[in-house]
Amino acid sequence: MTMLKKIAELDSGVVLITGDGKRLAKIYMNAWSRGGKRVLAEYLPFQVDGDVYIGPPFESDDFDVYLIVNPLSRSKEERERLKGWLEKHRDRLVLMYEHKYVKDSITRYGLKDSIDYLIAYKRETVGFEKIDVMRLEKGRIVGSKTYVRRY
Repeated sequence: MTMLKKIAELDSGVVLITGDGKRLAKIYMNAWSRGGKRVLAEYLPFQVDGDVYIGPPFESDDFDVYLIVNPLSRSKEERERLKGWLEKHRDRLVLMYEHKYVKDSITRYGLKDSIDYLIAYKRETVGFEKIDVMRLEKGRIVGSKTYVRRY
């Protein structure tokens, strides 16, 4: 089973998508909401087909899936608060969507210890997309796979 498919079938864990991977994030959100999971998003930077509630994720524990937008672009205090929240919600599924591209530099962020999968999406100028998927354990990369698609 590919790493991308394995992520779609997760029941808990933290997935960070960086770059402008809206299409991937949309696929995961749709798969999880269709699977009967209740989804709460801070806001939606892309269209989702299933039912998604909009609201502050830090104020509710009633959902199975949470969408956090631009977690790495926040202040250090907000990232620390998010890290604490993620530790308390290890039994939930959390998708973090970051607009800016981050791959190996994830090691500079304290959030790296809370992330299970990092998906770094990059659209190249020569007509293809590159997706690097990394499995992390305690902030260290334990597995990775690169997918390339021409468009």
